[in-house]
Amino acid sequence: MGALLSLPLLAVPGVGTIMSVAASCCGAATCSMVCSACGKCGNSVATRVAYALILLLNSILSWIMLTPWAIKKLEHLTFDYVSINCPTGKCHGWLAVHRINFALGLFHLVFAGLLFGVTSSKNPRAALQNGYWGPKIIAWLAFIVLSFLIPDPFFQFWGNYISFLGGMLFLIFGLILLVDLAHTWAEYCLDKIQNTDSRVWRVVLVGSTLGMYLGSLAMTIVQYIFFAQGDCAMNQAAITINLLFWLGISFLSVHPSVQEHNARAGLAQAAIVAVYCTYLTMSAVSMEPDDKHCNPLIRAQGTRQTSVVIGAIVTMLTVAYTTTRAATQSLGLGNNRGAIRLPDDDDEHTLVTQQPGRREMRAEALRRAVEEGSLPADALLSDDEDDEHSGNTPHDDERSYTQYDYSIFHVIFFLATCWVASLLTSNTEDDASNDDHFATVGRTYWASWVKIISAWFCYCLYIWTLVAPVLLPERFES
Repeated sequence: MGALLSLPLLAVPGVGTIMSVAASCCGAATCSMVCSACGKCGNSVATRVAYALILLLNSILSWIMLTPWAIKKLEHLTFDYVSINCPTGKCHGWLAVHRINFALGLFHLVFAGLLFGVTSSKNPRAALQNGYWGPKIIAWLAFIVLSFLIPDPFFQFWGNYISFLGGMLFLIFGLILLVDLAHTWAEYCLDKIQNTDSRVWRVVLVGSTLGMYLGSLAMTIVQYIFFAQGDCAMNQAAITINLLFWLGISFLSVHPSVQEHNARAGLAQAAIVAVYCTYLTMSAVSMEPDDKHCNPLIRAQGTRQTSVVIGAIVTMLTVAYTTTRAATQSLGLGNNRGAIRLPDDDDEHTLVTQQPGRREMRAEALRRAVEEGSLPADALLSDDEDDEHSGNTPHDDERSYTQYDYSIFHVIFFLATCWVASLLTSNTEDDASNDDHFATVGRTYWASWVKIISAWFCYCLYIWTLVAPVLLPERFES
């Protein structure tokens, strides 16, 4: 970790030496500090934050490796053993980016295998997920070092095919989770309104829906004014199709046939999908190249670094949200944490002759309240009686069962590394002449079309959730 944190300071020998020593002291302690500084949050929350921090550092390091300065430093540190060149000429950090993200991806795949089948923190292997941060960081750094010893042809194949496929799967999974969020949010608000008859929740539901529609409309108008002038046929088509899509899903959400089979469908879900897909479209047209004079942001002075920072922040937030949702909402992928289990018994026909105790009933009630959203996950941490007689660590909210599937969690992080690598390397040729600046992230027609098509796919996915109960009613009968 210290070596990674001190890499940008190698150009200044004196400062680099001092800071590398200081940074090395923060390596293994960083994630432990995150876990201990979370206050009342449980192990599951702190662990996810720590892994997200590692992904963030890995992504920043990959971004730095796109600069010719970093490549020259790398070649110097490896005594010219590593030479970053491609058959078509210099590609700067293309291979380095894929090596670094491959290392973190391999790290997560190894942990996905090691933690397969872990269902509670009582399993000794659970400590691999929530502890041993020093050895895990050392292993991550070792994978990075070893990745630079692998021949270039492997990473040319990995980057062009495997990483690209993994990145697309990550995008698709994120869109599925977004549609799930739209339905979950609307149903949560409706349940609150029905159970409490609260005007506050009515205002929240109506206000958020109206606000998201106004946001979608405002972004559409801005796109037409700034990005759809002259001969910008691609932008005009993308913006118009997006507008037709979100008008269409709004009408479909309140259609009588849809309402008959799913009374909870409505404009709230459509608003979430509309505002996100409109943002995706706006991001696509605002990050495309300016060869056809369709992107005034590139010509505006002072917007380059701002757009790069904003793009990086949005990317990291998307990764964090997707992994968090995948960790907590993975029932469809084999995680049955919410199921009620009877104690194992050799005789499968043995009758239950003992009623659950007060503590078991209380724990079950808390679990149900957390799953329904009535209480935060930290409510599971109030089990003070066990803490006095148990060897488990404080704030362990996974004594009875894990809050998420560990293996799926690491698989999602592996896919995230593939997406980060594909996004960072999508425009290395366009930025090859920019020797004095950091490379832009996603400023290519490829990246723009990925976002546009992702928005269309998200619309289609949401439309399917509306029409599926109408077309296949027997599959959705309660």
